Amino acid sequence: MLELAVKGSKKYYLWVMALLGLIGIGFIVYLEQFDFGLGITGMSRDVSWGFYIAQFTFLVGVAAGGVMLVLPYYLHNYKAFGKITILGEFLAVSALVMCLTFIIADLGQPMRAFNVILHPTPQSMLFWDMIVLNGYLFLNIFIGWIVLESERNSVAPPKWIKPFIYVSVPWAFGIHTVTAFLYCGLPGRGFWLTAILAPRFLASAFAAGPAFLILLCYIIKKTTNFDPGKQAIQTVAKIVTYGLIANVFFFGCEVFVALYSGIPEHIDHLKYLFFGLHGHGVLVPWMWTSMTLMGIAIILLVNPATRSNETILPIACACVFLGTWIDKGLGMISGGFVPNPMHHVNEYIPTIKELIITVGVYALGFLILTLLFKIVVSVKEEVSA
Repeated sequence: MLELAVKGSKKYYLWVMALLGLIGIGFIVYLEQFDFGLGITGMSRDVSWGFYIAQFTFLVGVAAGGVMLVLPYYLHNYKAFGKITILGEFLAVSALVMCLTFIIADLGQPMRAFNVILHPTPQSMLFWDMIVLNGYLFLNIFIGWIVLESERNSVAPPKWIKPFIYVSVPWAFGIHTVTAFLYCGLPGRGFWLTAILAPRFLASAFAAGPAFLILLCYIIKKTTNFDPGKQAIQTVAKIVTYGLIANVFFFGCEVFVALYSGIPEHIDHLKYLFFGLHGHGVLVPWMWTSMTLMGIAIILLVNPATRSNETILPIACACVFLGTWIDKGLGMISGGFVPNPMHHVNEYIPTIKELIITVGVYALGFLILTLLFKIVVSVKEEVSA
């Protein structure tokens, strides 16, 4: 089926070439980071995890969101998801590749990644994060490819694949749970020191991942002859609605506990993010934009009339995706490091070079996503023909 990825129109080839160009530019800048070190980034002694790890955190959620299609289709035989489940699995593949690439970029020296394998430390959350991320990547590639090949041959998927499918469901919950444990296991960071961080991560994942998939479905519907199906999209939209409401509710719980307890190490992080602290507030407009976007999305998604409107739904999903990206891709990491445990404010702003490398990694992910989706759509069109 790999040959299907290299057959396409001029627009398809132009899109692929544009992505390859961005990957090349990002790699050239990364070579400078490889030679000079992480000093080209905006990170410091106080903020040791920056934009790379923030994107990793967000994309783990995008990958985990695919389970919201796998679970109803494979475990509950919800046939409406038959056309798009494979899209969710391959979206998880591209998201996980980006996650692992951002980790490599953040390490400074990529060879250090082998230390996790050569010197395993089971009591470390990083060790288990390596296990769940690589395991879930393998499961989605393996399951997706076998199921798609069976569909192309007009036969039922082999029965031996079912145990892998069943294992992938709790594994999806595990990748974001372990990621949350990386943060909430650090006692010196009050912003992350909460048992509700893992549920909050999962809620945002079940909103952002499916919301992005809906946007991709509309793009596929417009540019190809494959129609993912209105019923499937509307069902996914309901999942996005409940996930987003849960995410906002959990954040509200965090705010209440922090303010009602009056504990400075909890309050100061929220003050910095939403109102600024000691004259510093670079993230304040971003965080209010995030809350506004998620509020608008809830209003549009809760109302059945606007949710079923094919013009408004993509707008609502874009609000969900951008709102959660700002929350986790900007505020979550910086908000945990600023202020530091001594309540000193040393702000973090990513550098231009850091952003270029990030764009290169996203281009790599979108290239993989494009190739995989091209194979899926080509197979779907063959079968329907």
